[in-house]
Amino acid sequence: MLKAMKLTALLMLSITLPALADLRFQVRRMTRDDVPLGKGQCDIRLQVDNEVEVHMRGEQVTVRTISGQDARDDGSECNAPLPNRDVGGFSFEVKDSRNEIRMLAEPSRRNDYEAVVRIRDGSGGFGRYHFRLSWDMTGNDSRSGNDRPAPAYGGVPRGRDEDFGRPRGVPGFAWNNVISFRGNGRGEASLNNFGQMRLGQVNIEIDRGGKVFASFQADRGRTLTFTGQVVAQEGNRWKADVVSDDRRLRGPMWFSADMRWQVNSVTVEATDGRDRMRLNWDRR
Repeated sequence: MLKAMKLTALLMLSITLPALADLRFQVRRMTRDDVPLGKGQCDIRLQVDNEVEVHMRGEQVTVRTISGQDARDDGSECNAPLPNRDVGGFSFEVKDSRNEIRMLAEPSRRNDYEAVVRIRDGSGGFGRYHFRLSWDMTGNDSRSGNDRPAPAYGGVPRGRDEDFGRPRGVPGFAWNNVISFRGNGRGEASLNNFGQMRLGQVNIEIDRGGKVFASFQADRGRTLTFTGQVVAQEGNRWKADVVSDDRRLRGPMWFSADMRWQVNSVTVEATDGRDRMRLNWDRR
């Protein structure tokens, strides 16, 4: 009889108490283009009822409900995932809040590069909270669990320049301070519409000053390279004014990339007024 009464009491308690569940979501890719070149930024926007703890790693956010109703995503966005490596210039900034919000832990090796933020809202009902995480995209190493270079979040793997198709000593280029884009695909480059050169892997590097270096692996062990300056960015599409390796042909280069900075497509139209090179490359 006593056991039956205890079981009934537990069932009643479970009915009257609200079920607390974690909110989990992947942050969407930022479509704005007002973030400074070479800067990583995540804007986390939430609707919070009472008290929550926000955990962010990479592009995944988990909001643990401590009390009150479960939180709601209110348009969180990032221009790149939070890096899984040590970075410089990391900052936490509160953009909008109704009550208390503070950072409990910055990303570090000790917590597997997870940012943790506590929000306490005792005003009743849902309140809007917006905090910003930002960091410098530098040339630090980013590695996966099998110790091979991971997809770049703004870093360039350490190693010899030749390992990544880069000639040493490109004038004015800061190799230790770049954003790195890569892609596996196929393409062709032609001069005056004949003599097509088949293209494979592409690497595109942009330093914080906006200087760009693009390298294509070509057939017969050749490499086709361009250097120049970024002049525009529209969402995930970039435009640069580039010059060929022999400094003879000049023109615009357009390329697009996905959220993990894998190159999707590249086009180049370069000329010296007499000869014209056309390049088209697509991800496979």
